[in-house]
Amino acid sequence: MEAEYIIVGAGSAGCAMAFRLAEAGRSVIVIEYGGSDAGPFIGMPGALSYPMNMPRYDWGFKTEPEPHLDGRRLATPRGKVIGGSSSINGMVYVRGHPRDFDTWAQSGARGWSFADVAPYFRRMEDWHAGVHGGDPEWRGQGGPLKVTRGTRTNPLTRAFVQAGVEAGYGATADYNGERQEGFGAKDATIWRGQRQSAAVAYLRPALRLGNARLVRALARRVVFEDGRACGVEIERAGRVEVIRAAREVIVAASAINSPKLLMLSGIGPADDLAEHGIEVRADRPGVGANLQDHLEIYVQYSCPEPVSLYRYWNLAGKAWVGARWLLTRTGPGASNQFESAGFIRSAAGVEYPDIQFHFLPIAVRYDGRAAVKGHGFQIHVGPMRSPSRGRVWLRSADPADPPRILFNYMSDPKDWADFRTAIRLTREIVAQPAFDRFRGTELLPGAHVQSDEELDAAIREHVESAYHPCGTCRMGSADDPGAVVDPECRVIGVEGLRVADSSVFPRITNGNLNAPSIMVGEKAADHILGRAALPRDERAPWEAPNWRTAQRVGDGARMADAAE
Repeated sequence: MEAEYIIVGAGSAGCAMAFRLAEAGRSVIVIEYGGSDAGPFIGMPGALSYPMNMPRYDWGFKTEPEPHLDGRRLATPRGKVIGGSSSINGMVYVRGHPRDFDTWAQSGARGWSFADVAPYFRRMEDWHAGVHGGDPEWRGQGGPLKVTRGTRTNPLTRAFVQAGVEAGYGATADYNGERQEGFGAKDATIWRGQRQSAAVAYLRPALRLGNARLVRALARRVVFEDGRACGVEIERAGRVEVIRAAREVIVAASAINSPKLLMLSGIGPADDLAEHGIEVRADRPGVGANLQDHLEIYVQYSCPEPVSLYRYWNLAGKAWVGARWLLTRTGPGASNQFESAGFIRSAAGVEYPDIQFHFLPIAVRYDGRAAVKGHGFQIHVGPMRSPSRGRVWLRSADPADPPRILFNYMSDPKDWADFRTAIRLTREIVAQPAFDRFRGTELLPGAHVQSDEELDAAIREHVESAYHPCGTCRMGSADDPGAVVDPECRVIGVEGLRVADSSVFPRITNGNLNAPSIMVGEKAADHILGRAALPRDERAPWEAPNWRTAQRVGDGARMADAAE
């Protein structure tokens, strides 16, 4: 088996690259260990909690005991299926704040500022502005990935946005457009009631072109000849074989599996590789380092009015939701139910939002395993730019062994202060008049949890990953000893090998990571093809005029941080 390009991983970035390379007439083989994405658990947006808890679709990774969270081992779902994590995620579409990408460029990822990446976000999008409003000048239409908004008919969903405005944060018509800051409708990778994964948007169209193939196998290591990547050793049906690449090998296996594959191939921290008897091909200490994620806590309330999704949280209700979706692709099952969003700044002097809110009109764990009895709602809240850093490293030299993962969550004192602020600001938003009809008892952390010490204990016990790992093959300048890939996604120290997925992020972006991961695949494809980058978009994003002196935009009487 041979192709011009081999892509390891049929996830968000891998599928995008497969399509763009095949579209350009190149031959491509995509290696993916996971199986088919067919079936209602993946296709139905309302069933999102199921696939991420199914071994058929999820690698099932867990962290090492996290030392600052009482030794808890947190789930780290990654998609083991066609489409990768885009087939098991929450379908929330967030580009990130423009300043995120400017920070990338300033840290050594030249050519990845917002002016550089904005055209790629537009190229990938098919955003239905005419139906849902917003800012069409900043969005793309006609791209492979359909992006829509929910119906937002639930009164709790609308009350959340109104409460954010009442608290002085203002509204945004499109947080993926000129202005992220504020409260408004949430974008989703859903189209006509079905999940729009990278497999749907990119991989299947690539396979239909005829010059892209999908191979179901476990990638064991990258194969080199004379210092150049020339193929990938795989295992399938009990046999080990090599698929050869005439031009390049591209690793797009996730922020967890991409560094693992590089290390198995001899690229990584020399001492760690030697410990496992792996010959060192390139001593890159940054491989597996710089691991980042978003943590969040669910602030939950009971609701005295029977308007939440709890009315479907029974066998008959779930059967009705499922049947309606199967027959008509409508109803609650046609939405991920994350239909309202908020992005705010935590304090005066913070230039752009550093807290994200997801609103859900039911009180339930994200994985669906434990629902509060009775009607309620919850707000997922967490800081966006934690200073804590973790790493991924090998458990052994056996490719079948899962890697070791330690995010080192909450290892910086700033994390604790930021989380306490986020919870207190959330409570203030729920205290606004818009929630007067709907506000019941605070269930989590609980109204009695008020002091710093009490909040810290609740955070330690209840925070969960938002499932946004990134940064473990950091992009930077070729002379940066901590960088793994250069600004064209080429692995530093070897030839013919690139990495392009969320692992190359120098720093985590604001919000969910599916959109910027796909963007990385889109832009990397142009680098691989040797094409000139798309013309830069020099427009400046919206900036709060009073950010230096005020924590929020529009409430002059209460500009001070609510946490004080």
